Amino acid sequence: MLTSQQLIQIRRQLHRIPELALEEYQTQRYLLQVIQNFKQQYLQIQTFPQLPTALLVRVQGSNPQKTIGYRADMDGLPIEEKTDLPFASQHAGQMHACGHDFHMTVALGILSYFSERQPQDNLIFFFQPAEESKNGGKLAYEQNVFTGKWRPDEFFALHVTPDLPAGTIGCRLGTLFAGTTEVNIDLYGQDGHAAYPQQANDMIVAAAALIEQIQTIISRSIDPIAGGVVTIGKLEAGTIRNAIAGHAHLEGTIRGLSQSMIERIDQRLREVTAGIAKSFNAEVKIQLNQGGYWPVENNPHLTAEFINYMKENSQVNYQNTQPAMTGEDFGYLLAQIPGTMFWLGVDDSSQLHSATFNPQESALRAGVTAIVGFLQAHMQQ
Repeated sequence: MLTSQQLIQIRRQLHRIPELALEEYQTQRYLLQVIQNFKQQYLQIQTFPQLPTALLVRVQGSNPQKTIGYRADMDGLPIEEKTDLPFASQHAGQMHACGHDFHMTVALGILSYFSERQPQDNLIFFFQPAEESKNGGKLAYEQNVFTGKWRPDEFFALHVTPDLPAGTIGCRLGTLFAGTTEVNIDLYGQDGHAAYPQQANDMIVAAAALIEQIQTIISRSIDPIAGGVVTIGKLEAGTIRNAIAGHAHLEGTIRGLSQSMIERIDQRLREVTAGIAKSFNAEVKIQLNQGGYWPVENNPHLTAEFINYMKENSQVNYQNTQPAMTGEDFGYLLAQIPGTMFWLGVDDSSQLHSATFNPQESALRAGVTAIVGFLQAHMQQ
C-alpha cells in the first residue's frame, strides 16, 4: 500500500504535468507507470482507441456479488499557476487548479491497497479525461467504455473542497452539484445610423429587453424554495457610438439542482427569446448545450449507507454539506449508474479554479483511509 510520503510524491508529480481536456497523454503514461508497479495478480488494465487518454483498471474480487466503480478525473485548467511551489506546473498556462491531481492520487492509494488485499467484490477504477470541459464522462458512456465486465453496478467519486478542514469527508442526500447548461443567443435586426433609428432595428435595445426578461425566469417560473440560476455573463454588440447595432451576441449559463428544473428553465428561456423576436421583429437564434453536466444527484440508498459509515467511524471527521451550484460531469454517469459523490476537505484560503489554489496534502492519507474503510464495509452489505 502506498505510504503517506509516496502519496505526496505522486500528487506532486501529477501537479507538475497538468493537461487540458482530451490531451492527458503524459498524465495517462504516468498513471500507468505507477499502476504497473503495483502487485498485478488481481489487476487488469484497459485503454480505449475511441477515448485514448481514458484508463480503466479492474480488480478481480474474491467472491464478487457486484462491481463497484470509482472515478477520478484527470484534466487540468487553462490557468497560469501563481503558487511559487517547488512542484508548480511545468506546463505554461495550465494548472491543476481544481484538485484533480488529488483525485487521481487518492484513487491510486485505494487501488494500491486492493492490489495487495483482494477485495470481495470487483472494483473498476475509471481515470476519466475531460471533466472540466468536453464532458468526458458522457463521452466514455456513449462510446461504450462501460460494457461487459467493465460496467460498474454502482459508482463513487470525490471532489476536493477548500471549505472543509483537511481530511474531512462531506456529503449529503440528494443533489451535491447543480447541473449546468451553456447558453448562446444571437439577435439579428438591421444596422443603421444613430440619427435615423426609424430606419434600423436596434439589437442592443432588444438584447437589453431580453436580459431583463431572463431575470424573471427564476423569480417567477421556478419554485422559490428549489433554487436555480440564469446568468448572462457576456454581451457583444455594436462597433461605434453613432451606429445602431444590427446584431447582438449573448453568452450565459443555467444552473439547476435537478434535471427537470434545468429542462423547465431551458423551456422558459426559449419562450422568452421567441417573445423578444416577435416584439422586436428580430431573428433570434438560441443554442443550449448541457452535454454531460447533469445535476449530481446522489442515490438515496447508497448515500445513506455512505453517510452512516462516515458518521459512525471515529477515525473520520464527517460533515453534512449544502448543495453547490458548480457543475460536475459525474452527474451524467450517476443518471445512468446509481452512486454517490462526496467532498474531501483540503483546507485552503484560495478557492477552486484559483491560480493560488494550494490544498493541504495531509488530506491524501485521510481520504484513502476513509474510502478504503467504506468500500470494505460496503462489500459486506
